[in-house]
Amino acid sequence: MHLAELNVARLLAPLDAPQLASFVAALDPVNAMAEAAPGFLWRLKDEVAPTVRHDYGDDLLINCSVWESREALWNFTYRTSHLAFLQRRREWFSRMAEPFMVMWWVPPGSFPTAAQAMARLERLRAEGPGPEAFTFRSFYELPAEAEVSG
Repeated sequence: MHLAELNVARLLAPLDAPQLASFVAALDPVNAMAEAAPGFLWRLKDEVAPTVRHDYGDDLLINCSVWESREALWNFTYRTSHLAFLQRRREWFSRMAEPFMVMWWVPPGSFPTAAQAMARLERLRAEGPGPEAFTFRSFYELPAEAEVSG
């Protein structure tokens, strides 16, 4: 099984606003770094990056990807220069009171749609962490039989 993740953020301004210029300038390099990271398998792409989904509210940015393991995602997120951008998120995004990141297991070769990923986030928000929707802090390992059967 592979690990899918979704994180969302509400932009403080339109993407073309001067306030977001440093964020927008970093998108291609950070995405390229993710795609080159050990354990990276796939990310949701739209005609325009980042994916801004107006169907989920004005200026909601979504990032969805699939990784070989928790460790691969963790290492990219917190042990590369990606961390510097996480530390600057308050410059670009509104503070969210509800969960904004969710993970879940997917079969190899399975890549979630935006709607499927958002449904996982809604499940986490409604029910809290569980085997179908969890976080780094409340992580759910695969049962041993799921690892073998795939």
